[in-house]
Amino acid sequence: MAKKQSVPQQYAKTDQIQIQGNKIFSPLRQKWIPLTPEEMVRQQYLQVLVDEYGFAHTQITEEMEVTGRGSAQARADFVIWRTPQDKVDEKSPLIVVECKADNVTIDHAVYAQGENYARLTNAPFFVTHNHRETRYWRVLHDKMPKHVEEIDGIPHADATDKEIKELIGRLKVFKEDEFADLLHQCHNVIRNREKRDPVAAFDEIAKILFVKVFVERELKTKKKRQNLFSVEFLKDQIGNNPLEELFQKTKEHYKSDRIFEADEKLNLKPATGLEIVRLLEKYNLSDTSEDIKGIAFERFLGKTFRGEIGQFFTPRPIVEFMVRMVEPKEGEIICDPASGSGGFLIRFFEIVRQQILADADRQYQEYKAKIERDKKLSTEGKATMLSAKFNEIQVALDHDREGSRLWNLANRCIYGTDANDRMARTSKMNMIMHGDGHGGVHHHDGFLNVNGIFESRFDIILTNPPFGANVEPSDKILEEQVQLPDEIEREYARIYGDPYREALARVRAAKDKPIASLFQLPKVKGKGPLGKIKTELLFIERCLDLLKPGGRLGIVLPESVFNNPSLAYVREFCENHAFIRAVISLPQDTFVSSGASVKASLLFMQKFTREEQTDLEAKIVAAGEETREKYAPEIAKRTKDLEDAIEEAKKKRDADRRKSLQKELHDYRRDVEERIKGEARALLKERFPYPIFLYEADHVGITATGETDRVPNELVPNEYKPADIEQTTFELYRRFKANPRLFLEVGTRV
Repeated sequence: MAKKQSVPQQYAKTDQIQIQGNKIFSPLRQKWIPLTPEEMVRQQYLQVLVDEYGFAHTQITEEMEVTGRGSAQARADFVIWRTPQDKVDEKSPLIVVECKADNVTIDHAVYAQGENYARLTNAPFFVTHNHRETRYWRVLHDKMPKHVEEIDGIPHADATDKEIKELIGRLKVFKEDEFADLLHQCHNVIRNREKRDPVAAFDEIAKILFVKVFVERELKTKKKRQNLFSVEFLKDQIGNNPLEELFQKTKEHYKSDRIFEADEKLNLKPATGLEIVRLLEKYNLSDTSEDIKGIAFERFLGKTFRGEIGQFFTPRPIVEFMVRMVEPKEGEIICDPASGSGGFLIRFFEIVRQQILADADRQYQEYKAKIERDKKLSTEGKATMLSAKFNEIQVALDHDREGSRLWNLANRCIYGTDANDRMARTSKMNMIMHGDGHGGVHHHDGFLNVNGIFESRFDIILTNPPFGANVEPSDKILEEQVQLPDEIEREYARIYGDPYREALARVRAAKDKPIASLFQLPKVKGKGPLGKIKTELLFIERCLDLLKPGGRLGIVLPESVFNNPSLAYVREFCENHAFIRAVISLPQDTFVSSGASVKASLLFMQKFTREEQTDLEAKIVAAGEETREKYAPEIAKRTKDLEDAIEEAKKKRDADRRKSLQKELHDYRRDVEERIKGEARALLKERFPYPIFLYEADHVGITATGETDRVPNELVPNEYKPADIEQTTFELYRRFKANPRLFLEVGTRV
């Protein structure tokens, strides 16, 4: 802290930060400086270093040039020494800190900057910080640059050598292989001690993982050195099963989210639960990056459960590609009616959140550049205006404030449903770990309207529906599927208004009727009474129904949908309701690790706008009438000739001849109708033309065993793009959208 006599008497205090008007006091530099958002973050983190970690001002230098050449581009925000004497003796420091304003997204460039400063000063630790994210790193100085390890925290000022060594070894951030192996160990403990099947073992692992996240977020803070999710801590608690008590607190905290049943408990012996805690306690799940958690979790599930649960997890490279292909934007609403573990929803959330934060950063930087160019403004005036702009942006980003950009993303833009209760729960849990969006995910039949999921509502649908099963005539809409508690129905009606009420009324009116009766596809099949239909086919229609006019769909389908002659009516149905934008054929073994051996393709469609639909329907009628008129003379003559011959056979009482002629007339009418239909369809395509992107992928970033790490991937830009691929599938598609003619002219594989 600054000495009292060096600080003006009139100033405001915010958590011991000294502010006077548009200036903030720097205790380390012993002077007042302009109050910018960047400076506020820096001075607040200084208080953390002093109050929470115990460092003295005499151990810290602020804004230190680390190159020794006076370069303003190489100034570390804080450099911290083990002792004040080490600083005086100019020994290598202990920690380097790189701070950024809260509107700045901390990314790999910032991590690289922190590492560079740590290497220049020979510091073993560095920190990257703003109020959105604080991460801690250990630099491996005996290895080339980019060799760093993320750890849970930095040493306190009074840490001994032994404590620093223990810090490096405990509460590490997961790497994919470590996490996957660790989950396998947990699974084996439950299997061996509790004799549980894989699915039941997964349920218990998921509960404990969720307890760990809750404890890390709600009970453990960086101010405390004790890890509450530890065998030592739990053994010190009073009670027969302290882990069960933590689970009940976790369940209560998320009561309104309906993640767990009211009477649900941990179904493990206390000793088994403690062993799982022992395996997990040194890792920090909350601070582990979403990518690493997701990849490891999917790898673990794919290997452990195969067809039992693995089919609910779309491989991450496929998720990444499909989300990129539909190009999500802020304000758009997504749904996955067969959401499984929530992979599509989570990736949508991450991408749009990053867009929002990047836009906020852009707004601030543009405003800052404008202010800096204004020569009439004083330094203090500029700081005041920057702080006001920064605060305005932060209000719009406050995820706890209803109506803010991030609140709207998490609470009004993400929806999903899954008929499997285990997967619906897993999806909710997964989304909470990734930052939220779980409130729109429900355990419900994906074919039926529920809560915020109903027709003509979504900008984007992404889904990987179950293959091979049938929707039978006996699969009916049940009472429990259409009834909601009054208070819940009132709340959704308040949010979504009349469209929600009308959607719910449509489903309730069909109670006790077959689910398939809600759809057109089973009826256009042309095979008499309503029968069974493949689940994936009904999902195509459901997805198109859910989309707004102009909405985009990405769906995983068996390749038979695209080439089986008996499914031509499905292809025609799609063409009658949406543009076919792209079809990507996947390798045979893409979904083998998920328990599905069928060869699949990715279909991307864009639902017609109302104007486009009206235009197409008019062209369908015109093409049909024109083609029928073309064949009218032939049909009239051929029909008359056959009918006259039939009458002649009747007069001659030649029954065999009459029957033969009647069959010939029947066959002719059938054949000519097929001819008219085919030619009318061809004529329609001439009058309603548009390009379709077709691509056959050989390498999609996943092996038959489910591996996704360092696997050749030609779908999206990545470091493992095959050497013989100049541009990835996604890059080619974007070029194709911009100029389809170019591809047709050069004969590209499209």
